[in-house]
Amino acid sequence: MTMGSAVLVVFLLTVTPAAFAANSEADGFFAALQAQCGARYVGASTFPPDPAHDFAGKTLVAEINSCQPDEIRIPFAVGEDRSRTWILRREAGGLSWKHDHRHADGSPDAVTMYGGMATGAGTVLQQAFAADAYTAALLPAAATNVWTVTLSADGSTLTYHLARHGQPRYEAVLYRQPVQH
Repeated sequence: MTMGSAVLVVFLLTVTPAAFAANSEADGFFAALQAQCGARYVGASTFPPDPAHDFAGKTLVAEINSCQPDEIRIPFAVGEDRSRTWILRREAGGLSWKHDHRHADGSPDAVTMYGGMATGAGTVLQQAFAADAYTAALLPAAATNVWTVTLSADGSTLTYHLARHGQPRYEAVLYRQPVQH
């Protein structure tokens, strides 16, 4: 091993996960969402139009309220159900999007922490996350899921879109609410 190779190995072993994403579209997306820390988005399901869907007719609320250097947590309420949190995390492999589901006592649901990694085809305002191996094992039907999260250029709209087998499966559009004093 040459001296240069040794230095590279030491660097790669000590660099933080955030450094891997530096200067990328994914890093820009992370920064754009982090700039919304403290924001509250309220909206509704826009697809499917099926009134029997679990989220149909319910107010959806996403609050970007926990912003760390490598992780953003976004509690996501569906009506009175506050059991969900979206987690955007910078990792050595890139940017991940997870769904953390909890029971009222805070214990994890049997179906939790599913999601995936950014596909690499995103922008600073939109990232798509393809289902990872954990998700495919936990929810085999979701093995082809791709979650796409979009923030409007002015930060006024947050859109959450889910596709399965390349077809739209769910979408919600949420609008930033004025800060309450």
